[in-house]
Amino acid sequence: MIKKSLVSICLLLSLISFAQEGSSSPYSFYGLGDMRFKGTVENRSMGGLSVFPDSIHMNLQNPAFYPDLKRINFTLGATYATTKLKTNTQEENARRTTLDYLAIGIPMGKFGGGFGLMPYTSVGYKIQTFPNADTPEGKKYTGTGGLNKAFIGGGYQITKSLSLGAEFGYYFGNIETNSIYFIEGVQYGTRELNQSAVGGGGFTAGISYKSKINKKLQVAASATFSPEASLKFANERNIATVQFYTSGQIGVIDDEDIVVADTKIKMPSKLSFGGGIGEPTKWMVGTELTLQQSSDLGNRFNDINDVAFENAYKWSLGGYYVPNYNSFASYWKRITYRGGFKYEKTGLVINDKSIDDAGMTLGLSLPVSGNFSNINLGFEFGKRGTKDAGLVEENYMNFTIGLSLNDRWFVKKKYE
Repeated sequence: MIKKSLVSICLLLSLISFAQEGSSSPYSFYGLGDMRFKGTVENRSMGGLSVFPDSIHMNLQNPAFYPDLKRINFTLGATYATTKLKTNTQEENARRTTLDYLAIGIPMGKFGGGFGLMPYTSVGYKIQTFPNADTPEGKKYTGTGGLNKAFIGGGYQITKSLSLGAEFGYYFGNIETNSIYFIEGVQYGTRELNQSAVGGGGFTAGISYKSKINKKLQVAASATFSPEASLKFANERNIATVQFYTSGQIGVIDDEDIVVADTKIKMPSKLSFGGGIGEPTKWMVGTELTLQQSSDLGNRFNDINDVAFENAYKWSLGGYYVPNYNSFASYWKRITYRGGFKYEKTGLVINDKSIDDAGMTLGLSLPVSGNFSNINLGFEFGKRGTKDAGLVEENYMNFTIGLSLNDRWFVKKKYE
């Protein structure tokens, strides 16, 4: 069943990934936009933790885990996000439904490999300060687009305990931002439309280690490193004179293309490392730290003020528990229960205020009988940003769902 429907599902969800608007945050205006990929549903449900070996789930954060897969694995994930945006004077609600990743993993003995597609960052916001249709004084900001990532990777199991892996990713996409200004007493306003086409490659190396310390307990550790990469932005800018109509529509009176320079933005180098301990088929708990050299990150255009970048880090703590993974009497005892905590300094600084993100996560993995497949459900809630210095505080709740479908391919039939 999986093999028959796999191609059509891949094509459908690939189209969806390019069409969706994945963010509602005003902070997505800066840098490369909001970071969209934060791990598979099962990893996100543990605070983003990605240090545990797993034979039936793909780990898209560390290619060294590909050899741990025991069967062909097809995985995809999606998020329904609700966000309350607050300033000192206003509140607004936003909702988004997005595809998060689509990938296939293939075990080959001591080798393992995989490939896939994911939205990597998103730009998506709409801010309007027009008081009413009769007084067209105010501003309107909108942004859409983002980066997608196509990737292919592989890993090799050097010993029963140690594996190495590598992944190449190509980043591509389009970003459009639109700013409209009206001043009281002036008949016409101005519009600035900026468009950027993005392209560039990146590389990630990974290592994983696991070892028994007694008959039940196992320790696990992993690390990844992504060197600095360069993304090229082919930029276009259009300046227009616009008119505000009482219907609320804005019409273009006259416009002109402005020559602007193409830019290059350095994708920061990133180092992640962590470890955990537990009984693999029963429980495990661990922690992970990610460091990102984002102080050199820039914006698509060089005339954006009041923003800076600092080195970022993320700390995750989480784990899972399975009451009885091979219980025949109770389905509920075979469910994997997950939980975690995360704290992130995003690296974005606006009006001298660091934009931080902290949250709690929960999740379930519901087994599908007969083929080691499962449905993964996750829930995140937390806060990002601040209301200080005229900024926006974002209180979010994210509901995630993922499918991890396992099957055997290339098995020689014993009987014709």
